Amino acid sequence: MSTPIPASWKTPLTERLGCRYPVVQTAMGWVADAGLVTGTTNAGGFGFLAGATMSTEQLEQSIDTVSRNTRGNFGVNFHMFQPNAREVIEVILRHRDRVRAISYGRGPDGATIKRFKDAGILCMPTVGALKHAVKAIELGADIITVQGQEGGGHTGSVPTTLLLPQVLDAVKVPVVAAGGFHDGRGLAGALGFGAAGIAMGTRFLMTSNSPVPRVTLQRYLDVKSPTKIRVSHAVDGMPQRMVDNKALLALESGGLLHRIVTALSSAWKWRAYTHMTLAKMVATFCQALKAGDGAIQTMMAANAPMLIQRAMVEGRPDEGVLPSGQAAAVIDDLPSCEELIHGIIAQAVELLDAVAADVKENET
Repeated sequence: MSTPIPASWKTPLTERLGCRYPVVQTAMGWVADAGLVTGTTNAGGFGFLAGATMSTEQLEQSIDTVSRNTRGNFGVNFHMFQPNAREVIEVILRHRDRVRAISYGRGPDGATIKRFKDAGILCMPTVGALKHAVKAIELGADIITVQGQEGGGHTGSVPTTLLLPQVLDAVKVPVVAAGGFHDGRGLAGALGFGAAGIAMGTRFLMTSNSPVPRVTLQRYLDVKSPTKIRVSHAVDGMPQRMVDNKALLALESGGLLHRIVTALSSAWKWRAYTHMTLAKMVATFCQALKAGDGAIQTMMAANAPMLIQRAMVEGRPDEGVLPSGQAAAVIDDLPSCEELIHGIIAQAVELLDAVAADVKENET
């Protein structure tokens, strides 16, 4: 590495999260496990455990594992419609000494957010629209992660370069840029916009610390065109960006009845995995309907975790779906988390130093 990196890089994000560098690893379901979070944290970044796809016992074990293997703080992601949401909240609160932040999409209500804040745990939702950022602040969010449409998984329709400045102008808390980031150029650019750091999912998925089977990782490495990583509503009725593959095409071409049958099968498997009772399953369904989801969308909600599990855990990429940001098309290696983060910092330092030198020269 030609450019030496600083021991730490102080921004409002690093000050609040307690990490050395303004680089966040997002909580990808089935991917952001204890190993990935430990690798991220030890490298100076801030990692989130994917609590949304963990049982309560798995989350407890994962928190213990990360706590034993790193001195740094880390976070946990969850959502309120997972069957063990209430138990997960209590687990996080019990581990307030190490769990520094929570992340979520459609998140907890104001009273629950207050419980986290009173415990000293930062609330850091991810949003894909300006109105959602404003609402999150009203509910008490401490940091906002802004994901543009280039990002993977559930995503909005506004590019990062347009959404980020909108949110920066509208809120007074630290803002983290996500969607399309994968190197030091992105970090330098995000800081130039006024963000406090960057968050990446796909780039961390494509590391040697990732638990994803190599056969599945190879599918990501094989993608060379951003147009092959596209948005579809076929998995759970909401827009998700994924790598084009056989499973996605089958869902899209199968029609509504095929999707409903697939959804019911996924829901039954998800019930077995989470040990959800039928009564709890019905209650969760009704809760989602009450929140504004349509009946079909609610029925399809279990599709995503089950189809993602096939690819990310079982190593069957043709039978599952592959959530991905468009950045995968320009990534051709699988570095360790340490190599990745230190490389990003070195490149960003070099670029920002060059800009500062150019500005200084023009002033003289």
